[in-house]
Amino acid sequence: QVQLIESGGGLVQAGDSLRLSCVVSGGTIISYSMGWFRRTPGKERDFLAYIMRSGGSPIYTDSVKGRFTISRDIAKNTVYLQMNSLKPEDTAVYYCAAEMGLPSRDWGVYDYWGRGTQVTLSS
Repeated sequence: QVQLIESGGGLVQAGDSLRLSCVVSGGTIISYSMGWFRRTPGKERDFLAYIMRSGGSPIYTDSVKGRFTISRDIAKNTVYLQMNSLKPEDTAVYYCAAEMGLPSRDWGVYDYWGRGTQVTLSS
C-alpha cells in the first residue's frame, strides 16, 4: 500500500531554514500530485503548496509565497518542502499528501497522508 513518511522537522529560531522530506513507498510520485499542509492544535489542516503529477509550476498559499518551495526528486521518490525565513507563526505539524486526481487547496481531496513532522519556532 502507499505510505508517506515526513521528516526534517525540529526546533529552530525565527529567520532560520528547514527542509522537510516526504518519502513515498508503494507507488511512484509521478503517479500523484503532491501537496504540503500544516495543522495547529484545534484547527483544520491548512494548505501550503502543491505540485502536479505532470510537474509544471507549483501553487502556493499567499502566506508562504517567496519563502517556501516545493520540489521533487523522482529518482529518490521524495518530495521536499524548503522553508526559508521561518516565522513564529510557522509553528505547526507539517503533513505531505498524495492525490490520484487533480490537486487542490482543499485537504479533503487527497488520498494518502503522512503522519506529520513537528516544526517549532522559538520565541
